[in-house]
Amino acid sequence: MLLNVSNLTVCYDKAMIINDISLHVNKGELVSLVGPNGAGKSTLLRAITGLVIWEKGIHRGTTEGDITLEGTVIFDNEHLERVPAHEITRRGLIHCPERRRPFREMTVLENLHAGAYLIRDKKQQMQNLQNVYQLFPRLRERSGQISGTLSGGEQQMLAIGRALMSNPKLLCIDEPSTGLAPIMKQEVFTKIAEIRKMGITVLLVEQEVKAVFEMADRNYVLSSGKIIAEGSGKELLKDEILRKTYLGL
Repeated sequence: MLLNVSNLTVCYDKAMIINDISLHVNKGELVSLVGPNGAGKSTLLRAITGLVIWEKGIHRGTTEGDITLEGTVIFDNEHLERVPAHEITRRGLIHCPERRRPFREMTVLENLHAGAYLIRDKKQQMQNLQNVYQLFPRLRERSGQISGTLSGGEQQMLAIGRALMSNPKLLCIDEPSTGLAPIMKQEVFTKIAEIRKMGITVLLVEQEVKAVFEMADRNYVLSSGKIIAEGSGKELLKDEILRKTYLGL
C-alpha cells in the first residue's frame, strides 16, 4: 500500500470540510475521487499533500480563523502529519493543483525546469524533461513560448508535465478537465492513462465521472466531506440512487 489515510478530519474555523475520511491507494493504481461541487475533494488532496498544514501556519496569529487537521496520512510507510509540504514533495508525493496555474511570465521550458527544483542530478533532470516531451510533444514545440499565452489545454499539459519533472511516486491531479473543450478533455484523460502505464500511481479528482470510471481501478464518491461509496466504475453505476443523486448521471 503506497498511501493510507485514516480518520482524516479537516475544519476551517467551525466548518468541517473533511469528516473522518479513510482511504488507500496501492502502488500502480489509478484511483479517483468524485462527487458534487463542495464535497471536499480538493481539500482532501491538499490535506494529503501537506498544503492544509501549510495554510494553518500562514493563518496562525491572524483573524482568518483556525484550521484543524486530525487523523493519519501514511505514504510509503512514513507518517506525514508533521512533515512540511516541500518535504512531502521531496518524498515523491506530488500535487498538481486545479486551474493549472503555470508561472505565466516564464516560458514553457522554464516552467518545466521549475518543477525539477528538488532534483539535483542534472542527468535525471534531462531524462525527466525528455520523458515529458515524449508524453506531451506539443510542449517541446512550445518550449520557448511564454506560458501565459498557451491555450487552456496546453496549460494543463504544462501543469502535469511540471509535476512529472519532480519524479512522482504518487501524482495527485486536481480537476484537470475544468474549463477545457471536450476534445481537449479527452486528450488530457488519455495522457493521464498513459502516465499510469508509465508506472506512476495516480490519485485523480475529477467531475467528468463517466470518463474517469472507464480508466480508474477504483473510485471513492464524496459528499459533504464524507466517503459515501467505493468501488469500480461498473459497481458504482449499478446503484441508481448513487448515480442520480451524487454523480449526476
